[in-house]
Amino acid sequence: MGKKTRMTGARALIECLYAEKVEVMFGYPGGVLLPIYDELYDADIDHILVRHEQAAAHAADGYARATGKVGVCLATSGPGATNLVTGIANAYMDSVPMVAITGQVPRPLIGNDAFQEANITGITLPITKHNYLVTDVNDLPWIIKEAFHIAFTGRQGPVLVDIPKDVTTDEFDFEYPDKVDLRGYKPVKTGHKMQIKRGAEAIIKARRPVIYIGGGIISSNASKELLELAEIINAPVTTTLMAKGAFPDSHPLCVGMPGMHGTKYANFAIQESDLLIAIGVRFDDRVTGKVDSFAPNARIIHIDIDPAEISKNVRVDIPIVGNARSILKMLVEFISELKKSKSTTTQWIKKVEKWKQQYPLKYLMGDTLKPQYIVEQIHELYPDSIIVTEVGQNQMWAAQYFKYSQPRTFISSGGLGTMGFGFPAAMGAKKGCPDKVVFDIAGDGSFQMNSQELATVVKNDIPVIVAILNNGFLGMVRQWQDLFFDKRYSFTSIDDSVDFVKLAEAYGALGLRVTKPDEVAPALKEAVDSGRPTVIDFVVEREENVSPMVPAGAAINEILDLEA
Repeated sequence: MGKKTRMTGARALIECLYAEKVEVMFGYPGGVLLPIYDELYDADIDHILVRHEQAAAHAADGYARATGKVGVCLATSGPGATNLVTGIANAYMDSVPMVAITGQVPRPLIGNDAFQEANITGITLPITKHNYLVTDVNDLPWIIKEAFHIAFTGRQGPVLVDIPKDVTTDEFDFEYPDKVDLRGYKPVKTGHKMQIKRGAEAIIKARRPVIYIGGGIISSNASKELLELAEIINAPVTTTLMAKGAFPDSHPLCVGMPGMHGTKYANFAIQESDLLIAIGVRFDDRVTGKVDSFAPNARIIHIDIDPAEISKNVRVDIPIVGNARSILKMLVEFISELKKSKSTTTQWIKKVEKWKQQYPLKYLMGDTLKPQYIVEQIHELYPDSIIVTEVGQNQMWAAQYFKYSQPRTFISSGGLGTMGFGFPAAMGAKKGCPDKVVFDIAGDGSFQMNSQELATVVKNDIPVIVAILNNGFLGMVRQWQDLFFDKRYSFTSIDDSVDFVKLAEAYGALGLRVTKPDEVAPALKEAVDSGRPTVIDFVVEREENVSPMVPAGAAINEILDLEA
């Protein structure tokens, strides 16, 4: 404990944020937050005023994913708080560390349907790792300390702290706790040695192993240990959407993304494997397809920090609960001790390599501008950039055709699939990593959901580049209508809805339009070299489909090749 100092709850909140080393936060003021915002006026915290509270949550999310730190957002009571809900749910589904702070009506008015009152702790109970309603200003330091601890440890996730206005004006003797000791919250870290040894023994016996990784590898900073494991056992690695960048796409053992829009060779490898080493994954339905047919001949090792995920969706043979990084270190040590003979997977790797050569990702380059080509050009010119995506076709093309080599360079809404996520998340990523080039690869539908944040990036000089793959459709929904609803494009055409160049210019950003392949590279260079927030309207082939595709409910080796 430190020295006690008399102050208001509002001032104490700022001191708590200092103690947690918060440098950036995203928010929007309101009546019950006035005491807090009055303290923020002189605070040494970079507060970014967004233009919609949903963007504050997404920006905090993007900041957290890009930096590995806890993202912080702030909103007022009632509609301000409820506007955070989608962003909080997004962070919850993707296990992103976030602290969302909301204002609340004064304590005597709670439950009276007061002006701008909403039961935000009740509303967010299913989509937060934990949440708090502060009823005593003396509890505020402990609650903030606990909130950051819970958000960042174990399986990471969002925590909400709801603070009534009169708590922010109450005075008390402030001191910030040095540590947290929550009796009911003790995340397992190291993993059980005997289970890890069982896993090592199963790996050594396997002839057709596949390593299947998720976002847990990135959260635990385990990319180095993963690479060591893959190389020592000579096994192909498949990376989910949440794991892009955790294992280099250029590595010979990488087989890309599995599942609905994954590579054929990743899906074939999983289906023919005799051992699936699942690390930091939750066996999402977009990966597994028909569960009964998923990896039918494989034993499954599942390494995850959350015991609730073990055997939740798919039966697991060897569960190992704990931090992926520490478990992988021990696993490699056990394998090194037990492994005496040469690799037993040589023929398996040759077979997987043959699939890679036989079924590459491909598209037909015609006279029109293809979205895949744009993504490839971004990679060719700026391979070290951070790629943030919206949701839909743009998201899948960004995952397929940009080759990622580092963790925290691909940021996308995985579990919730939130349209409008990408632009504010890119804003947060750029604030966290100002020396990186940051692209938001967007669809024309998704971008319009939070395009008002152009005002935020211009005002705060955050030079994010929005690459709109503009096909005049809600592209992924149209693709499903194309394939499964006889091309009855019911309310998915949004062509000519807005001039994106004029929209960008109206906010003071740079606006560019590209209609031909030879214009792509010059436009990208102009955007990056300008150092300004930029929107590039790439007018692409209207009815281009994402390929390959596994129909919903099918086994993942029942693949439609839409470019065949």
